[in-house]
Amino acid sequence: MRFDVITLFPELFAPFLASGVTRRAYASGQVDVRLWNPRDHAEGNYRRVDDRPFGGGPGMVMLAEPLARCLAAIRAERAEPETGRAPVVLFSPIGEPLSHAAVERWSASSGAVLLCGRYEGIDQRFIDTHVDVQISLGDFVLSGGEIAAMALLDAVARLQPGVLNDEGSHQLDSFNPALDGLLDCPHYTRPEEWAGQPVPAALMSGHHAQIERWRRDQRLAITARHRPDLIDVARKAGRLAPVDEAVLAKLA
Repeated sequence: MRFDVITLFPELFAPFLASGVTRRAYASGQVDVRLWNPRDHAEGNYRRVDDRPFGGGPGMVMLAEPLARCLAAIRAERAEPETGRAPVVLFSPIGEPLSHAAVERWSASSGAVLLCGRYEGIDQRFIDTHVDVQISLGDFVLSGGEIAAMALLDAVARLQPGVLNDEGSHQLDSFNPALDGLLDCPHYTRPEEWAGQPVPAALMSGHHAQIERWRRDQRLAITARHRPDLIDVARKAGRLAPVDEAVLAKLA
């Protein structure tokens, strides 16, 4: 899959693409990331990409024309047919919150054009004309869309075959359908006792069924405490067994 990133700060992506376990996805080309600076498509000696907002107010607004030219260059290089063009994704506070289900859809797609806004925003006319999808990381504002783009790329990359050391590792992540959409359980490693706190006895038992039941109970407890909405979703989908409901009843 290919992701073209439109950003005024392509240098921010260099360490990200070369670090961590997900670098395998970028190095192998499983997730092909190409960086585009709209300043390269601006006119004049200063290569201006922003201007003051009509109506007054603080900050600057990114110009539509350099972005349109940058997008046209991307389309030309991708050589896409009109009916199969990669969607343009804008990271924006009004977008749909990014979820595991959405990440799974992107990880199975052919990619997208990721638009990283800056300053007070982007000329609405460009958004109305070219943006297909808007995504939000949550109810807060970042200085630009670069961090959000990296979050999506990282989440997509780790789902690609062979990227993680353990092929099944991501299937035990929070929100994964393999865990019925619940939060993950606590994890422990050596030593067996640290700061007076021992590892839970169930994990030391060597009894596989007992270990899995403990982990399931912990997932239910943690999810009920921190994200009860996920319990409601799992219940409505029929993912909770009677033994799960008994655990939740004790927690109520």
